Amino acid sequence: MKVTISVIKADVGGWVGHSSTHPKLLEAADSVLREGRDKGVIIDYAVMRVGDDINLIMTHRKGRDSEEVHRLAWEALRRATEEAKGLKLYGAGQ
Repeated sequence: MKVTISVIKADVGGWVGHSSTHPKLLEAADSVLREGRDKGVIIDYAVMRVGDDINLIMTHRKGRDSEEVHRLAWEALRRATEEAKGLKLYGAGQ
């Protein structure tokens, strides 16, 4: 089966306004995607940022618009949002 690349991004809370992402948010997302990789949901991944957006880049064999991959990304962003709320970051959970 072909390898698919899925890129999903969201703004879950800004550090210094819209200019950056707090490292704890990236760590939270990374933790979830690492679990997904270890369970075989995805092959590999990268957690990156542009401004205050978290970008999840994932390779997998689940095909385009995979519900399982989207659920994993949702959980990664949900956990990052919880971190943002705890840190009282700008626009947390918007």
